[in-house]
Amino acid sequence: MRRTLTAALAAALLLPLAACANDAASSSQNAAAPAGPSVDGPKVKIMVGGLDKVIYLPAMLTQRLGYFADAGVNVELMTEPAGVNATTALLAGDVQGAVGFYDHTIDLQAKGKNVESVVQFSQAPGEVEVVSAKQADAIKSGADFKGKKLGVTSIGSSTDFLTKYLAVKNGVAISDFSPIAVGAGQTFIAAMQQGSIDAGMTTDPTVANIVAKNVGTVLYDMRTPEGSKAALGGLYPSSALYMNTQWVDANKDTVQKLANAFVKTLTWMSTHSPEEIAAKMPADYAQGGADQYAASIKATLPMFTTDGVMPAEGPKTVLAVLGAFHPDVKGKESTIDLAKTYTTEFVTKAKG
Repeated sequence: MRRTLTAALAAALLLPLAACANDAASSSQNAAAPAGPSVDGPKVKIMVGGLDKVIYLPAMLTQRLGYFADAGVNVELMTEPAGVNATTALLAGDVQGAVGFYDHTIDLQAKGKNVESVVQFSQAPGEVEVVSAKQADAIKSGADFKGKKLGVTSIGSSTDFLTKYLAVKNGVAISDFSPIAVGAGQTFIAAMQQGSIDAGMTTDPTVANIVAKNVGTVLYDMRTPEGSKAALGGLYPSSALYMNTQWVDANKDTVQKLANAFVKTLTWMSTHSPEEIAAKMPADYAQGGADQYAASIKATLPMFTTDGVMPAEGPKTVLAVLGAFHPDVKGKESTIDLAKTYTTEFVTKAKG
């Protein structure tokens, strides 16, 4: 009963999740990846907002490279269809860490919860707004979102946040379009093919599959720092390992081991080709074939940091984006302490 109530309270702190997203991705929820080699060290469960998404690639890659074991920590990777679901698991105490978007740390602080990024994987969202081929002539920018059905992974997810910002930035109220939770991968593609959504925000390898099949075209490409600045006004730190601040303070040795492993992976990624990275990943992640999967990694690689350090002006950009539309943040930006939403303590030591 206590566990159920805790989970319910955690979920209530987040924006409600649409049932269709849960149905679409039910086969992947709470699935655990095969464990890496066991070592004599602490055990940590990490929930990832989609293990097969390229934006969260460092999580599985670290395990495949054996770097968790090298660092002396036993990590169990689990997967949920969206970062917001991973956050729910973290707040419920089901896991000790979550891999999702940094913007959830700001969202949660506005709701009275202290969660911080301890390793910042990326400096850009890695997200792409894709327009259905059937709507290519009707949607040329965010100004054309009015009256449209726009796909997101889940309501309250970072794709939902960014979609709302692009609408508001282009003069469209969030009440003037319909966000539709369609998950990612095949459920997203099917929704676009069937006309359930007119456009939507997703990541690779889904983007690569959509373009290859001529299902849709790219409208906003935020897979690079340049694309992030053009669409959002600055660098937008996204995928990260974030954890409850109280847990971090009580388990610094374990957090340091995690940081050591992830920073080692980010450095490895910066010195290896997309093909070499793809070869380390599970074969079933390359649903469009090895070449297409490598191409999707190549398109997304510019988003990643090489050292896990938060980009200096990034948190301010994220706060400005959320402040444009988020009811818990808008007008309350001065009350958010960005210094408490991330730490560079562990990645700095890992670099050294």
